[in-house]
Amino acid sequence: NPSPFPHFFLALPLFASILSATMSYMLTHLTNGWQVDQAILAEEDRVVIVRFGHDWDPDCMKTDEALFGISDRIKNFGVIYLVDISKVADFNEMYELYDPCTLMFFFRNKHIMIDLGTGNNNKINWAFEDQQELIDVIETIYRGARKGRGLVVSPKDYSTKYRY
Repeated sequence: NPSPFPHFFLALPLFASILSATMSYMLTHLTNGWQVDQAILAEEDRVVIVRFGHDWDPDCMKTDEALFGISDRIKNFGVIYLVDISKVADFNEMYELYDPCTLMFFFRNKHIMIDLGTGNNNKINWAFEDQQELIDVIETIYRGARKGRGLVVSPKDYSTKYRY
């Protein structure tokens, strides 16, 4: 009798990509500009994390997996939303959303900037996969924003992580 295990292992990469794609569907999608505005305006006590991009993009899939993985752990100080930049193009020019995947942070209707050592303090524009690092970044933003800071310094320097 042939073992069923080799076939199972062949299906693992496919299963992983399907699982990763479903992570984005477990998070709240905002489908128009009004919803994005309301999400940012209405939240008084937590950091609003908005992932701009596409559910099908590989970088967004990695980021969404990390966001889904931390969503329960940050629920007291952060809330996560996903925005498809093709369907909701209202913010593309204003926030310069030209990258496949972008994370932005807001607190009490104010865009919070973070110095990651990359030169771009407005957003994270790469796939963010490390859940603990993401929690640390969001916690740092929360603590700084609560003190009225519009710019916070990341707990980790990412200046050498991505070279262009």
